[in-house]
Amino acid sequence: MKALSPEISALLDRLYNLRGEDSVILVEINKQRNQAVEVKTRTTEEKKDLQNRIQELEQLYNDLNNQGDKLNNLLSNIDRNDYAIVLDRLNIDFNPQDLVEKLNKSLPRTIDSVTLDTKKAEKQLARVEEEMNDAIQKIDELSIRRDAALANQEKLNEYFDLALSGRISITRDSIVSLLEQFGFNDEETREGAKILMFPEDALYQYDEKVREKEQSGKSMSEVFTEAKNAEPIEDEEEEDAFSLLEEEPESIEVSAPEEEEEVDPKDALISLLSDNGIDYLDYTGQEMDNLIEHFDEEQISKNIQIVKSTNVGTEIFVNHTNLMLDSELEDKINALLEIGKEPIDIYLNPNVLEKYTKEELDSVIDGLRNNGMDPKNVPLMAY
Repeated sequence: MKALSPEISALLDRLYNLRGEDSVILVEINKQRNQAVEVKTRTTEEKKDLQNRIQELEQLYNDLNNQGDKLNNLLSNIDRNDYAIVLDRLNIDFNPQDLVEKLNKSLPRTIDSVTLDTKKAEKQLARVEEEMNDAIQKIDELSIRRDAALANQEKLNEYFDLALSGRISITRDSIVSLLEQFGFNDEETREGAKILMFPEDALYQYDEKVREKEQSGKSMSEVFTEAKNAEPIEDEEEEDAFSLLEEEPESIEVSAPEEEEEVDPKDALISLLSDNGIDYLDYTGQEMDNLIEHFDEEQISKNIQIVKSTNVGTEIFVNHTNLMLDSELEDKINALLEIGKEPIDIYLNPNVLEKYTKEELDSVIDGLRNNGMDPKNVPLMAY
């Protein structure tokens, strides 16, 4: 009689685990599915909140425009002199013209800020919807995987029942094909097929120990742990049908000298964006591929700091990732700021930065001045 090798014992541990309710495959599938369900629940609520937020912002945008126009018209038609005696006598500081000027100056910026908030909420909604749809798809996929895993488990238990009853009639290819579904490698499937096709005392004794511990009320994980650490199981037969295959001597592997690990541009890009508070999920796969292909850490980092320091904001890069690689970005932004453009004007009109080189932008600005126009008062969308 010979002791069961540690390798075969470990293989039986895995096989018996896959037969039970606490199968590592089923446990992992259920874990992933529960996580996906949590994501679906969270994103469904977030989607509802964002939709309400966008609706409120759109209503605010309309109210500001409508009420602003009404107030402007009302104040513009008031002549203070018509009420001068009352206003002066009661010491009331009321100057319709000053209010009109303040309204015309402040209202557009307020409306722009509402537009910006709406745009941010819409982008967040798109990300949440994508995350929610991914979770729903994952739940469906995991349900299919679980059904397949249960079917494979049922077939594995059938094979073991046949082997333990001495009535195995399954071909080697059928067993190998099934074990491959569980992720066993070639050597493991070979040994697994041997165990099931030529069950010996070792399998019967291992199974008996497992059943004894099951009856003690212990979990399957505890059962397999104790079975693995139990006394070595003796095997009376040394020869079997598979022993005809010659075993090659183990070769000694010599590790090659460690090479310096190269930095993955994708990992470096994601890390750079994250360090600057930018979520790479804001960008499409095509945009990310373009940044990875032309990755320039120094230029990208510089341009991120430029939009931060000028208050233009990193959101300008969404749908305009080429600006991260633009070596003239700082000069073009400064040129627009110097003529009196506000950061929010630049944020809302990124096409100007993409459309022109610095030299071309300077030429456009000079052209406006030569035609008697103040570049500050000409909307960027008209550039």
